[in-house]
Amino acid sequence: MKKGLSRRRFLKNLGIGAGAAVLANAGLPAVFAQDKANFANILQNAGYGLQDGHAPDVELLVGDVVGFQLDSDLWAGAFGSVTFQMHKAWFNGEDVYYIRTDASDADYATTEKLVHVPLLNAAMSAEGATAPMYTFTNAADDQYPVVSTTPSQENYTSAWHVHSVTFNGDPEVLTSQEAILEAEEAGAVTIEALSLVVNHPLVKWDGGELAEDTVKEEYLGTGPLISPVNTDSMRVTFKLHECYPGSRYIITDTSAVPMAPMMSIAPSGPTQALVEVGATDEIWVFGNGIPGSGVMGFQPAIFDNAAGSPIWSPFWDHFTAVWEDESEATLVTSSQELRALVEEGKLTIFNGTPDTDPMGFVVNCPVPIKSANTFSVM
Repeated sequence: MKKGLSRRRFLKNLGIGAGAAVLANAGLPAVFAQDKANFANILQNAGYGLQDGHAPDVELLVGDVVGFQLDSDLWAGAFGSVTFQMHKAWFNGEDVYYIRTDASDADYATTEKLVHVPLLNAAMSAEGATAPMYTFTNAADDQYPVVSTTPSQENYTSAWHVHSVTFNGDPEVLTSQEAILEAEEAGAVTIEALSLVVNHPLVKWDGGELAEDTVKEEYLGTGPLISPVNTDSMRVTFKLHECYPGSRYIITDTSAVPMAPMMSIAPSGPTQALVEVGATDEIWVFGNGIPGSGVMGFQPAIFDNAAGSPIWSPFWDHFTAVWEDESEATLVTSSQELRALVEEGKLTIFNGTPDTDPMGFVVNCPVPIKSANTFSVM
């Protein structure tokens, strides 16, 4: 696997030393400011008893989560659900809707109750991997953010480089990137490219939206959503999948553009460039072995690092692990254990999948919730 800048080298450049990396690999989360009262209500509504205001085995990482369940008797599939508050933006004058999960800047992540992902700072050095999202400092009351692309365009990416727009006079409503740039040329606004990358996947756009899984039996099924996008309530409910160590994630888009329709998620070809600058984290899914809730029908996948650690990213650099002798398969719960099995020759690793190797791909899988793993071998 080739990388232009490893995660550890990138962290060194940021000034995050070995001590932070050790803590990250120990599974300790980054620091978040949380609305504890609100989160406590969500936990109680999900059926979790609280100890000193906290659920001992569940941690909510994203402030826009308004409800969740780790599993459900309402469908046959081995997944739960998580509901997000949506946000509205404009693209070329048309309404689009998105969710917010991650940010590269610590202060911004704290203020907005998002997962802090330092690795996303590297995305700004990968040409085309991000796209401009415009926010406004002194806008008109009915101004929404403006995005520069959607999944209907080949340059769509869910990693947005935030640009701040300030009106130099009386504000007017701007609904497209073209209008913003024309206003800048006329001297009506000043645009500042911030040192901020956010992971804000679009869920509905002009001409498309993420699909509901109408059957709810399989990991991918007919879509990543439990129910259709609801623009009246401004809420969207995703399938919630289990991953080691202690993570519950959703799936929104992939750099594997030809595979996106089969996966029933959005194509985001430019996110492949995140691998070369070290803005991704490794993930291993299993292609055989113990049957379970993973994407290929086997045990849950494994993150290299715990969600929320300084060297974790929601953008997966996707690998597939295959047992050489399936009769020797055991439950693997950490990247350290997996690498040891590879060294012993018991597991073979494929970049992407066995069919795509040596070509890999990226999958955007934000983690809104950390929870003790519950998968068990039947």
